[in-house]
Amino acid sequence: MLLRVVDGVLAVAKESVKTFTYESLNNITRLINGFSALLLTILPGKTYILEGMHGWELRPTFRGPRLPRWMDNGVSSFNQFLHNLSDEFDSSLNSDCMSEEEDNDQSFISGSPNSQASYLSRTSSFYRYERRCTRIWKYFFSWIVWPLNLLISIPWLIYHYTLGFRTSRISNRRQYADLHVKGINSVKHNVVHRATDRRRGVIEDLQMAIEIFIESVFDIFHKTAHFVLSPCKTLKMASTWFSPRRSRNESIPIPTSNLGKVEPTPTERRATFHQSLNTDARTCEDVIREHGYPYEAIRVVTSDGYVLLLERIPRPDSRKVVYLQHGIMDSSLGWVSNGVVGSPAFAAFDQCYDVYLGNLRGLVSREHIDKNISSQRYWKYSINEHGTQDVLAIIEKIHNVKTSELQQSNHENGTTTDEQQYTICSVSHSLGGAAVLMYVVTRGIARKPHRLSRLILLSPAGFHEDSNMAFTVAEHVMLLFGPMLAPFIPGLYIPSKFFRMLLNKLARDFHNYPALGGLVQTIMSYVVGGDTSNWVGVLGLTHYNMHDMPGISLHVAIHLAQMKREKRFVMYNFGNEASNIEAYGSPKPLDIGDNYNLIDIPVDLVGGRGDQVICPSMVKKHYKLMRKAKVEVSYNEFEYGHLDFTFSHREELLAYVMSRVLMVASTREKRMVMRRNHSRNNGNHIGV
Repeated sequence: MLLRVVDGVLAVAKESVKTFTYESLNNITRLINGFSALLLTILPGKTYILEGMHGWELRPTFRGPRLPRWMDNGVSSFNQFLHNLSDEFDSSLNSDCMSEEEDNDQSFISGSPNSQASYLSRTSSFYRYERRCTRIWKYFFSWIVWPLNLLISIPWLIYHYTLGFRTSRISNRRQYADLHVKGINSVKHNVVHRATDRRRGVIEDLQMAIEIFIESVFDIFHKTAHFVLSPCKTLKMASTWFSPRRSRNESIPIPTSNLGKVEPTPTERRATFHQSLNTDARTCEDVIREHGYPYEAIRVVTSDGYVLLLERIPRPDSRKVVYLQHGIMDSSLGWVSNGVVGSPAFAAFDQCYDVYLGNLRGLVSREHIDKNISSQRYWKYSINEHGTQDVLAIIEKIHNVKTSELQQSNHENGTTTDEQQYTICSVSHSLGGAAVLMYVVTRGIARKPHRLSRLILLSPAGFHEDSNMAFTVAEHVMLLFGPMLAPFIPGLYIPSKFFRMLLNKLARDFHNYPALGGLVQTIMSYVVGGDTSNWVGVLGLTHYNMHDMPGISLHVAIHLAQMKREKRFVMYNFGNEASNIEAYGSPKPLDIGDNYNLIDIPVDLVGGRGDQVICPSMVKKHYKLMRKAKVEVSYNEFEYGHLDFTFSHREELLAYVMSRVLMVASTREKRMVMRRNHSRNNGNHIGV
């Protein structure tokens, strides 16, 4: 009896300590979020800046969780089918289990306190708050009436002790049924949770670590109390340590389970390291396959030994190719981050295009044919290498793949031709646009085919003189100290796995605490001159994970500073005439803008009025030079920030981009019709 009293005291003490620490940590986070909200009210221009964060409100209204319009019943049609199926199975269970379902439902899974999907179809934040307050008062009241409760419970404890053996069998059966019911309910309430919550934030990790620590400490106290208050059991346990081992022929009960025919033996699912840390390290492949699209990875090796990852959503028989090229500090993940509805890659594939997603050099993993390449050697490149090496290798690989696939198709159909049997439309963003322009111009100078049919450039880099004070300061710092820092800091990235993991988790906290996220969004927007992009959302992209992340070479930053100082779209200046003459044949670097007359394909330029990284005036400068060079070019503007062109779901922008992409197919069809008519006319003349 004394042992049960000690168990009850320890249980109450443990729950009290857990509640106290949980509420203390919650109060600290509320204080941080409230202080962030106070600072946010003082900062000017926040209304325009916070427009980039979807769902953010300066004057939020109190409301319960609201589901998307297509989820009126809380779940999709398939999940509703699963729920109905489980409900039918529930009806066959014992009525006693059904009566306790509601009480046991909430104790089976303790979701994270800031989880976006915990009980999202029924509960509200006010109900959770009332439950928490009720629990605190219940614990406080139990401490007051504990002596009286102990005196009253002694007769009942004696009575239950005599009937313990009989009730144990019934309780075991009921516990098994309860666990089954709880398991079904956990599936119901976590269908959306597992699809959206793939990681915990720093605050949630801290809460979990504190709870595990408290559990461990009280478990030690509990075992110590059992050893002290049960000397007979302690001596018996100690005697078993020194007793001889049991006979090998002694039967040992082994739990059995019914196995399916496909899996004849049970297997253990092992968690990876990043899963145990609860970080989100999904790649572009993971996102594409999750949405049910095909995927293919192609390794591309440049002439200087860099290994690039060219990712593909394949349509081997298609003669229409879309090549998507990301910008600075980005990867191919940006083109698929908006899901099936808002991502350009999926939209192009749905329009029967063969989609290729290029990745420029510049990852922390340092993919190179030389496995022992040093950091200084790997990061020693500029935008020159992006345009003349990376894009060149990617497009040549696309050409080889498509030529092989279409030649096989032509042989099967009995047709042969020497012309290029496919069209490539390149959609590029930011630095990727500058690299593609550099590729087309340099191929024109070398009088070699570039194989492209159309360029769609979303806020392309190249001209940067019209920028804010932060970029002007960065320009002077890079030009003055960049050459000296390059041997010591060759690349700009987060070098430590721990700090990359910390960034991955902090991005989750910025979403959990809107005022804190809004403050970070405002500060980052100030740094880049008031750009309205969703900077907090971009930090949450999974290519910023503990294992890898896109970085930027210091020479690329110096190259951008040179463009800003020269007010021209020039190639990299090596700093001395001899090196420039060796690279370009002239003492000064090659001016790409002065050679726009070599562009022989249509170009569509897109600028953003909210873009302060590459202002619309700089995109218009590309447009004016191309018009002057007699290039077939168009220009359009949208009310978006720099990152909205790839990261955010903008239906108007996506519709415009796809309309320009489809123009390539229509042009090709017109050419095929003209070629057929020409061949028919030649045949008629021969017949005459």
